[in-house]
Amino acid sequence: MRSSNPVFSRRGFSRDSGYAGFGAQPQAGAANPYASNPYAGTAQPGGPYAQPTNPYAANPYAQGGQDLYTGQPQAPVQTAGRMTIDDVVTRTGMTLGLVVVAAAAAWALSLPVGLGFGAGIVAFVLGLVQTFKAKPSPALILAYAAFEGLFLGVVSKAYNAVAYGAPVQAVLGTMAVFAGVLVAYRTRIIRVDNRFARFAIGAGIGFVLLMAANSLFAVFGGGDGLGLRSGPLGIAVGVLGVLIGAAYLALDFKQIEDGVRYGAPREESWLAAFGLTLSLVWIYTEILRIIAILNND
Repeated sequence: MRSSNPVFSRRGFSRDSGYAGFGAQPQAGAANPYASNPYAGTAQPGGPYAQPTNPYAANPYAQGGQDLYTGQPQAPVQTAGRMTIDDVVTRTGMTLGLVVVAAAAAWALSLPVGLGFGAGIVAFVLGLVQTFKAKPSPALILAYAAFEGLFLGVVSKAYNAVAYGAPVQAVLGTMAVFAGVLVAYRTRIIRVDNRFARFAIGAGIGFVLLMAANSLFAVFGGGDGLGLRSGPLGIAVGVLGVLIGAAYLALDFKQIEDGVRYGAPREESWLAAFGLTLSLVWIYTEILRIIAILNND
């Protein structure tokens, strides 16, 4: 699987099959995390809940002891090279921090709108390259964050001219969505399983295609294209975009949880940070559009 935001498909830590580790076996010496899971379902060979081998059980970072399912000895414990929550927090802080710094610089320097959109295109390309790479590249991810920040700084200043204070409100709204999804995920109100992942990915791809069509109609037909970014319909579309972004945040949390549980290599924390950044940027831009529409009505 590939890790990303609503534009791309999600890559998890179960590399044999499943979404973000769905259906993967736990490391040796650990109980099956889905044995009492209310949404796990029954594992059937070849079915949606099939149990492939833990992709990290044989690497030098997997837990030691014997595999509960095969009885085979596993590699000794070497926690130094395994992904931890602290790794994810640190990498995410670096990535989001660079986005904020670049955005602040673009705002302060009053970069031209054309330059800002050029930075956005570069960020999109860099995001695509990282998405299709076999391994995360810290330099590529940080470069994406820098160009994404330049784009957001230009866009935020433009929206602030139309609806004063909109960027601050959008930041607060994004933080609220993040906190709400995290609480809902931790309390299992949101149940991230195969069906949830398929729905979120499908909805994200459909949303992006719809927005692309709206943009094409706007370019060649003038005005607001299909009218999906103005008026009551624009607000409804924006809310839908926020909900899709929230669903991808839940997939990010699942990805991180599985990465820590299954002993993913530490470098995978960069991939988790990349996914979180993409999802938060997505949510921020959608909230920014909603606020701008509300201020213009």
